[in-house]
Amino acid sequence: MSGSVQKRLFQILELAEAGDAASRVFDVFILTLISTNVIAVLLETIESYAVAHRDFLRAFELFSVAIFTVEYCLRLYSCTSTAKYSRTVVGRIRFAVTPLAIVDLMAILPFYLPMLIPLDLRFIRALRLLRLFRLAKIGRYATSLRIPADVLRAKKEELAITMFTVFLLLVISSSLMYYIENEAQPDAFSSIPAAMWWGVCTLTTVGYGDISPVTPLGKFLGSIISLLGIGVFALPAGILASGLVEAIRIRDTISKVCPHCGRRLGP
Repeated sequence: MSGSVQKRLFQILELAEAGDAASRVFDVFILTLISTNVIAVLLETIESYAVAHRDFLRAFELFSVAIFTVEYCLRLYSCTSTAKYSRTVVGRIRFAVTPLAIVDLMAILPFYLPMLIPLDLRFIRALRLLRLFRLAKIGRYATSLRIPADVLRAKKEELAITMFTVFLLLVISSSLMYYIENEAQPDAFSSIPAAMWWGVCTLTTVGYGDISPVTPLGKFLGSIISLLGIGVFALPAGILASGLVEAIRIRDTISKVCPHCGRRLGP
């Protein structure tokens, strides 16, 4: 009996399957609660609103923490109904260290930490901003939000090569600019690491303008680096865009296949 209850609980708590009304209602409720929590955190930064509605915001926080705590405990309780986490103690530990379980824990931890550990009030205020981790819980229920993570895993080698190229160009351009501009602007280009701030702004074409070359050779080099930056930083965007298209195509193909008989459901 206990095993069947755990299995049903786990089905409800996980992403709803077709026809599972209870799981669908739970998913909608949690998604709504997460969204309103994020809105509440944003509104709390408006001092006049926070003072006027302090009691309501506090009550809503207590309600949210209670729901998320019960949800987290039920997940730990029911996870042993699956083969992967079937062992009573070890299985729950393995489940607790999974990325999504850690996100669930981080969603409630800022509320409990000040009760367990005496903390400075300034640190407590900063800790409360960690409640925005609740937004990451949406990834458990929205399958579309998992696609970027799949794309990063699939394209990690191409992205690594591209990022190494960008870093190499940054080091070379910053080093050259340091040797060219150091005498003319010893404060702005005091070292190669200091020149890297200019390199990042230039390669990304942001151009804050707080540091800029003044020598003719420096201006010429800055122009070349700006042009190179447009092309180099377009590479990761192109890789991610192609990976995203592939991932969406694969997902659409899988969704058109019946999970029971394997037949295609559409043309």
